[in-house]
Amino acid sequence: MKKFAVFIFLICSCSFSQFNYPAEDFLGGGIGYSPMYIKLNGIPGSSSLDNFGLDTTQFDDPFVIHGGEGFAHITGRWRLGGYAGMGSSTVSTVPFAMIFLDLNENGKQDPGENTQKEYEGFYSMSIRAKFSFMLGAASVEYVMPLLQDLELSTGALLGLGRINMAIEQKSGSSTWENVFSNAYGEMRGDTLFYGLSQDLYNNSETFKPLEIPSFLRDISASFFNFQPYVAIKWQFLERLGLRISLGFNRGTINAGNWKLNGRYIEDSPTSSVSGISFRTMLYLGL
Repeated sequence: MKKFAVFIFLICSCSFSQFNYPAEDFLGGGIGYSPMYIKLNGIPGSSSLDNFGLDTTQFDDPFVIHGGEGFAHITGRWRLGGYAGMGSSTVSTVPFAMIFLDLNENGKQDPGENTQKEYEGFYSMSIRAKFSFMLGAASVEYVMPLLQDLELSTGALLGLGRINMAIEQKSGSSTWENVFSNAYGEMRGDTLFYGLSQDLYNNSETFKPLEIPSFLRDISASFFNFQPYVAIKWQFLERLGLRISLGFNRGTINAGNWKLNGRYIEDSPTSSVSGISFRTMLYLGL
């Protein structure tokens, strides 16, 4: 009986000694809140917002993505994980408005069209642009122990990114009823009744939207996102730790891959989603 007890004690001692730090194989993992800060080289599509009189320098810089991250050791010093997050930033303006007499009805004030006056209506035009960035990625990294409870690792995030630019022009406040109103006329059963003036009745070739209080363009694109990084992990409590990562985010949207309200824009340009990234994570785990 004594020999058996000694044998069990030796087995347990050897087993638990395998978990002493540092070790050849690591076990454990963690999960927690992980905001990401990206110093974007430029927000895709922002240069075109000058047409709306928007100050694009007012977008958040660095851009912040709020997300969650998890990691787990798989074998040896290799670790796998995952990240998912979303962030957005908004700029808006209410421009000063002038009304001019458009003699050729092309929507632009041409030379000679000098009859104009200040808009004095109650409902001013407001313009708003919202940039959103969503990211879902897997991570793989190699762990290098420094001190007890302190690790250095290098790896990369690889996954799918999606950006969205929503541009809204609005005059007045929308009501619940107006949100669901038909912009092209009146529906009676399965027939649309579209009213025209006497001048256009015999010459209309296409439908044009009627007067509505707001107009929204939704531009979006998906792309492969790659972010190499180095990270340091400090386990300052038994089940609580801090992890800090520094890397460079890289994503490219190829020409023709932008979509407007779900449909491809064939002549859209190539855009880059790149910049230095900084990520912090307060995690629960080992």
